Order: sequence, then structure tokens, then C-alpha cells
Amino acid sequence: MQAVVLAAGEGTRLRPLTADKPKAMVEVDGKPLLTHCFERLADLGATEFVVVVGYLKEHIAEHYGDEFEGVPITYSHQEEAKGLAHALLTVEEHIDDDFMLMLGDNVFDANLEDVVRRQREDRADAAFLVEEVPWEEASRYGVCDTNDYGEITAVVEKPEEPPTNLVMTGFYTFTPAIFHACHLTQPSDRGEYELSDAIDLLIRSGRTIDAIRMDGWRVDVGYPEDRDEAERRLREARGAPKTESAESAGD
Repeated sequence: MQAVVLAAGEGTRLRPLTADKPKAMVEVDGKPLLTHCFERLADLGATEFVVVVGYLKEHIAEHYGDEFEGVPITYSHQEEAKGLAHALLTVEEHIDDDFMLMLGDNVFDANLEDVVRRQREDRADAAFLVEEVPWEEASRYGVCDTNDYGEITAVVEKPEEPPTNLVMTGFYTFTPAIFHACHLTQPSDRGEYELSDAIDLLIRSGRTIDAIRMDGWRVDVGYPEDRDEAERRLREARGAPKTESAESAGD
């Protein structure tokens, strides 16, 4: 499968780490966030990385060039930050078939292969990695509900009062049908074209979306303390001693 990575974000909540670089280039355990994404997607058999860039995009292109460890990279420019559905539409012309989608601000040590396997073997319309989070944190994410068959029946983006604490983690597989849904999506109350609204359109059109429960962990790196948490977990995973982040020490 091709792999799309959304990496156009400015990362204002990560300041000062993003004062001179895009969010995707913030280092976690000695590597940019985007490198962590590429490594996981390459392990899953990605045949091409299609990267959506925006803020300080030249930093990403200059760092990676046109390939990563033998996997070709195609860049797509999101000129304005109008939401994830808008970002996804910028890659439509580059996608040939079913594809993986990863948000470029996540670090995963989890069962992503189960999502890809479900897409390949069952030819699902889409499959998402989901996890339960503390109720007080659910409003930070796209919240979803499921039926008894493990299919997603509703999705709402960052609700003030979450109906469940089951959230999307930032890793998905889709068929190209998602692009038609993105075209039909209208701006939300936040003024953005939300991926969750496009997903909801897929569901209402009768498409089946499978929810794969996460086995492992992931960290959504939205704040400096999240970056530190991701580093701690990565060091623990490889048995390395705990050390203070070099960037945190300099802040």
C-alpha cells in the first residue's frame, strides 16, 4: 500500500520546539517525528510515502529528499490549514488504490499491522486503530462509537461532551472512497474541513468501517510534555537508561 502522512502542521502548542521548524521535524529520542512515522510505515510494507506539507515545508523536503530508506517520497502542499479532510484531498491525484494514513505527530508502538491486515484480507471500506482514553481526555480527539460487531457507527471531532471515551489514534486505512466524502464535507464550527465529518459521511452512505482495538501504546505529540513522554516510552521499550531530553534541557 501507499502511505499518506499528514505533516503540514505548525505545532503552535509545541512552542518553543517549533519556533524554527515544522511540527513533524521536532525530534523525539534523537529522530524527527516524521522519521518515526516513516519507519513504522516501511515496516508495514509502504510502497510510497505521500507527505502533505505546509508550514516551513522546505525543512522536510531538504531533510528527506525524494526517498527514505529506498521508499520514494512524493510531496503534496496544503497551502492553507483548513483541516485534515482538506489536507487529505491534496493527495487525491497521487493515490491509486487502498492506502494507509498516519497523522505525522504520533509515535506508535502498537499493532498497526492488524489494521493493514484487516484492510487487505477483508477488503474493508476502512479500518481504524482505536483506543480508550480517560474520559477527561476524550474531548481532545475524534471520538467514535461502535456496534456489537466492532464496526464504527458514528464519529465526532473534539466534542465538548464526548459520548464515549473510544478515540481514533491517528492511524487508518481507506479505499479511495474517502476522497469523495472529503469533497462533500462542509466546514465545521471550527471553520475546518474535518476528517471525522468525512468519515461520518462514509458511514451514512453504508460503508463499513472496522475498529481495531490498540494493543500497545501511542503518544500524540501535541505539547512539549507529550514529546518527553514519547521519549520515556521509547527508552523503556529498548531498555535504555532514562535521561533528560536534550531539547527540554535547553528550553
